[in-house]
Amino acid sequence: MTPVLTTERLILRGAAETDVPALLRFFDENRAHMAPWETSRPEGFHTEEFWRVQVARHRRAFDDGTALMLFLFPRSDPREVYGQVSFTSIVRGPAEMCMVGYALAEKAQGHGYMHEALRASIDYVFAELNLHRVNAALMPHNLRSNAVLRRLGFTVEGYARDYLFIDGAWRDHVLTSLLNPSWKSPD
Repeated sequence: MTPVLTTERLILRGAAETDVPALLRFFDENRAHMAPWETSRPEGFHTEEFWRVQVARHRRAFDDGTALMLFLFPRSDPREVYGQVSFTSIVRGPAEMCMVGYALAEKAQGHGYMHEALRASIDYVFAELNLHRVNAALMPHNLRSNAVLRRLGFTVEGYARDYLFIDGAWRDHVLTSLLNPSWKSPD
């Protein structure tokens, strides 16, 4: 069972089948807003059938230890989706790391929700999953994302040319990471 994390203003949790209409609203309402930052969507992405399958996949990925997919629900209206935080490519053994990605509804921008959600979810990934490192990649002109990551303490580690194919072209990305200061060896 995926965790349920609460912050002052948000509930972060994996999606349930009953959330599918709210997920569709979130992705439909924010399609243009998120397009410049995300890879192309698979066929059927904006359908209930797709999201019913995704909800089950997200649950299996967490159970398998390969990913943690959380959606942001405002505590004031827990039926609405404000955003998503995804910890993917979880690698164990000598790496103990993952990638983080996130998206926030256009109407929720500028209120600190993503900082709040990332702080709580990274705390969980460090304390409960005991990962040593969280990596994040962002396009250099994504000023909001850059500000959020810097505020959380992410360090710039490099620059990757033509890193991801987004919005019809290969896009450069800044590579960043955050290390777990309380990591404990599983030995």
